[in-house]
Amino acid sequence: MESSEITEEETVPNRSQKMAGTVNWGTATVIGVFAGLFYGGSKEAAASVSKDAEVMLKLGSTPDKREQYRLMRDAMEKRFIRVTRGSIVGGIRLGMFTAAFYGLQNLLAEKRGVHDVYNVVGAGSATAATFGLIMPGSLQWRARNVMLGSALGAAVCFPLGWLHLKLVEKANEGTGTTDGNEVKGGVGAAIERLEEHLNKGDVKST
Repeated sequence: MESSEITEEETVPNRSQKMAGTVNWGTATVIGVFAGLFYGGSKEAAASVSKDAEVMLKLGSTPDKREQYRLMRDAMEKRFIRVTRGSIVGGIRLGMFTAAFYGLQNLLAEKRGVHDVYNVVGAGSATAATFGLIMPGSLQWRARNVMLGSALGAAVCFPLGWLHLKLVEKANEGTGTTDGNEVKGGVGAAIERLEEHLNKGDVKST
């Protein structure tokens, strides 16, 4: 009974260990959603500049104050709706893409038992191909998007994944070197204190 409890306690921490270079799926998804919200909203806000210019022309040609107020209110409401819709759509799209990409990346790392650039390439290719498949259009258009997305996803993710893993390796090497220097410095200081103590004892004895 005690041995089974010990083995359970030993296996639980091993499951929770995360490979070096892997990204937290939840955190990445939240960041992707907020980035999509910002991008979609800013894109719609920039696109509504021309429509605001049309409203200003209408205001200049309308002498009635009530009509001007109505035009301004309608323009502000439409702009708010466009920006809100763009933010929501952008957040959903980029959030889904980020969740699928990092979910597949972590799944490949867990199944293969190692996290390397091939996990990043496979996740990027599969995610881009999937989003190319669900885009609206004919069957030939979707097949073309799948092939193009798969190739572009692999081509883009290979250098980015390689660079990311190299940076992680450099960071881990720097952390290990720093820890070793700290340990060495503590041991060296203890040896120096011991030598000083022994030298003092030798001086007193003489």
